[in-house]
This record gives sequence, structure tokens and C-alpha cells, in this order.
Amino acid sequence: MHREIMEVESLAQKLGASKLQFIPLGGLGEIGKNMAALVHGNDIILIDAGLAFPEEDMPGIDIVLPDISYLLENRDRIRAIFLTHGHEDHIGALPYLLRQINVPVYGARLTLGMVELKLGEHQITLHPSSRWLEPGEVVKAGSFSVELFRVNHSIPDACGLIIRNSVGTVVHTGDFKFDHTPVDGQVADFHRLADVGREGVLLLLSDSTNAERPGYTPSEKTVGKTFDRVMESADGRVIVASFASQVHRVRQVAEAAVRHHRRVAVVGRSMENVVQKAIELGYLDFPPGTWMDVEEIKKLPAEQIVIVTTGSQGEPMSALTRMSTADHRKVTIVPGDTVIISATAIPGNEKYVSRTVDNLYRLGAHVVYGAASNIHVSGHACQEEIKLMMNLTRPQFFIPVHGEYRHLVHNAQLARDVGIDPSHILIGENGTIFEFTKNSGAMVGSVPSGKVLVDGVGVGDVGNIVLRDRKQLSNDGILIVVVGMDAQSGLLVSGPDIVSRGFVYVRESEALLDEARQRVKTALGQLEGNNLSEWSAIKSAVRETLGRFLWDKTKRRPMVLPIIMEV
Repeated sequence: MHREIMEVESLAQKLGASKLQFIPLGGLGEIGKNMAALVHGNDIILIDAGLAFPEEDMPGIDIVLPDISYLLENRDRIRAIFLTHGHEDHIGALPYLLRQINVPVYGARLTLGMVELKLGEHQITLHPSSRWLEPGEVVKAGSFSVELFRVNHSIPDACGLIIRNSVGTVVHTGDFKFDHTPVDGQVADFHRLADVGREGVLLLLSDSTNAERPGYTPSEKTVGKTFDRVMESADGRVIVASFASQVHRVRQVAEAAVRHHRRVAVVGRSMENVVQKAIELGYLDFPPGTWMDVEEIKKLPAEQIVIVTTGSQGEPMSALTRMSTADHRKVTIVPGDTVIISATAIPGNEKYVSRTVDNLYRLGAHVVYGAASNIHVSGHACQEEIKLMMNLTRPQFFIPVHGEYRHLVHNAQLARDVGIDPSHILIGENGTIFEFTKNSGAMVGSVPSGKVLVDGVGVGDVGNIVLRDRKQLSNDGILIVVVGMDAQSGLLVSGPDIVSRGFVYVRESEALLDEARQRVKTALGQLEGNNLSEWSAIKSAVRETLGRFLWDKTKRRPMVLPIIMEV
């Protein structure tokens, strides 16, 4: 009997090893929280572990994580995590994941440096087998062999993945573009991609972010020319706001500063940390004296100063936003300053950026911003580059990843345009199980997926009900109704007292609140001798009575919170 069980288990493992599953847990149908699992036999590897930032309908939420319940159920099968690059939407969930699933983490050198920074903030250490890999280096993880290949993106050391197993080779592009004149001189590895394409690629997973945009993405070096032009013409300080992780952008700012005999100060905690790490690892290698402490700006003439800072998205607590409201402790905007906002506003952040620009102008600064100013280029491939990736790798199957649903659809159309069999192009959503054999591919089911909300130190304790209450409170406020009840007789002995927060100002609405109290008394009087001892009935009557009354009078629906005091 025991032998038969062993034979059945062995057969099941062989059958499982003849199939390969790709399971995205984030990043499909959305921008952010990129995470995916590849499953082969009894082995699982993860590609990236990113977060997303809260949307407007998530009041109080700090960050959004992928749902990892599938991974927790299969934690004993997970062999490693492979990272494509060091952006938050690809590494930001690692501290929360590694607390529960401690496995080796692999990525390029700067990527692991960024991970160490992030884990240090959470007092988490990497698995001892974790290490950084050179592009072209192969590492074994269970039944998978994984190789990094170089691509271009808006951060150094961005890589794609070549993942081999007995079913077939998978190529994951990561976030990519093809930049023929990259800032660091590291061109994407076209030769390696062509070699893999000749060997045979079962599945290509490709970045879809710019799949709607025709043509090619401009080189990052075009932004450096703008920095040169601005610094040459600026008589005062030059302040550049960018994403902290934009190491190439910071490098070009520093290069322009050196050419124009300026020194560079870094402001903003995240920017300071990233720049320090990039200097340590040799990604920002400049002559002594290029960098200075922010305190030194008081000692230099304005025409010798460049400040690199965070706040390109107008975030309320960022350094540039505080400068624009004269609330920064160390940097005060003065007439003659030139401020460059070197980024495109993320959808939803436009009003914050506009407010910051307005405030900077009020303080007398000259502001360089917007698409027409050539102070930002995308880090993602446009249509012709995406087609080139497909033609280099020549995949048998194609799944568009990393993008909102319309981006996935446009990317799928590009795959049809270059001749990939339409029946081999699969568009799914987070949680979809894509299953492949050597000659077939299909969507065969789903696993749990969704959003886990982080509020302060609470992870997942805020759900739809709490968000609904927060939205109601933010829209219409709250009325707290306090009544005192005799514990034995169940009769009303005090109140009702009404406290208004975010609904109406009490002194200006005394008549409305007096009538509301009277309505509550009347409703409770109708319950006497009947259901007055049932507190749930009392609360329900108060809510219904006040809800109808306040809607009739104000056309607003504040949250009504009855509180019964037992006397």
C-alpha cells in the first residue's frame, strides 16, 4: 500500500513537471504592485514584489500591497525571489513579504542595494543566500535556471529575466526601453535576446505601459541637454525635483553642475538615502567637492548652487512642497531661483503638482515644468521598441503584463501585428492561472488576488467597510446621539444630546439640532412599553429617524452614531 502511494505521488510530480504555470498577483490591469509566480512541478519562483500607492477613494491608506494568500498557502514550495529593478512598484512589498516567507532574493547590484535600504528601515535582514548578480550570470532555484539580461529603464541596473525549465524558456522583459545612448553607456543586450530567440522562447511577458504610444521613447540623455541649457542661463540657484530612484537623472544634474561650476546639495530623506547608496556603489562617481551638505548653501553665491530634491509629484510632505509653502527648515525659495520639476505627474497627482507650481511662482521662482520643457522622458518602451523585443525573442506564446487593461489590449495588438498567432496571445487579470505545456497554453483558473491596504502599522486590517465609513465621514460628517436609559425600567432619563463633527457647526445650526433632538424623543416615545429595552431597536430607530429628517432638511447623509448610556 505504501509503495502504491509513493508511485502515485511520483506520477503526480512528473505530470506537474510537464506543465508550467504563470500566475500574476499584481500588475495586470493596473500600474503598480507588480508580483508574479512561476510554478513548475513542486517549485515556485517569484518575479518582483511591488507596492502601489493609494487612490483617491482610499482615505488614510499609506500603501497598497498584493494579496499573497496563495503564496502563504504554498510557502514551502517557494525557492527564490528575482527582482527586475529597484523601483517601489517592484520591490516595495518585500518587507511585508519577507516577514512571512524568508527565501533568497536575487537582482542586479543597485537593485539589491535599494532592497537593503528598504529592509533596513523595517529592521529585516535578507536571507543569507541572497546576493546580487551580474547580467549573464545564471542561478539555480529548484527546477528553474534564471539569467538576468540588461535593459534600459529610468534606473540603473534594470534587467529582464531569462527563465529556463523543462517545459520551455520564459522571457520577462521587466520595465524596459531600448536607449541607444544611455547615460551610463550600458546598452540593452540585443545580442543575448537574439540568441535566446534563436534557441526558442516558449513565453514572452512584456511591459505594456507605453503600448498606446507610437514610435520610440527618447533617450534619457535628452534631459541632460535641458539641464545644461537651464544652468547656463540661470543667474541664481537651480533646484531640481525628481523621483528619488532616478539615479540617471541625478547623475545628469551633477554632470551639468560640474560643467557650470556649481556644487550639488541633496534634500529629502529618500533622495539622500538613495544618492548615498549610489555613491557607495559607484553609480555616482564625481570629483571631490561636487557634493555638499545642505547647510553649506548659506555660504556660497546663488549662481554656484544646485539642489536636488524630492517632491516632483507635489506630495504634501515632500521637500519641494514644503519649500513652496515656505515651510522647509533649511531651504527657502527666493526670487531668482529656478525650479525644474523633472517628472510627469502620475494620474491623480496633477492638482498637487499644479498647486506646488503656483506656490513656487508666488515666491518669485522661475519654474520649468511640463512636457514641452523636455525635462522628463519615460522609462518605458513605445510601440516600435515593443515590436523589436517581440521580433528578437520570437515567442511561441505572449502575455502582456505591467499596465492597465487598455495597455494590455494595445500590447496584444502589437503582438498580432508582428505575426504572433492570435490564439497564442493571452490577456488575463491578477490571479489568473496561465498554464503551458511545450505546445499549448491556456487560462485554466484563478487564485485569490486583490489589494491589501496598509494604514500605519496595520496591514490588511482596513477593508471595504472601513473605507466606506471613512468616505462617508469625509463627505457628510458624523452626528453622535447620546441618550441615558434607566437600566431597570428601560425609560429615557437624559438626553438626547447631539454632537456634530464635520456636518454642521452647532452654534449656527441650533434650530436644526433642536428639531433633531425632538424627533429622536418622539421616536423613542413611540417605543416605550414596547421595544425600549432592546438597545438594537433603539439604535435603529434613532438612525432611521435622523437619517430621514436630515436628508429632508439638508440633502446630506451624515453618519449617525447612537450611544446608549446605562444609568
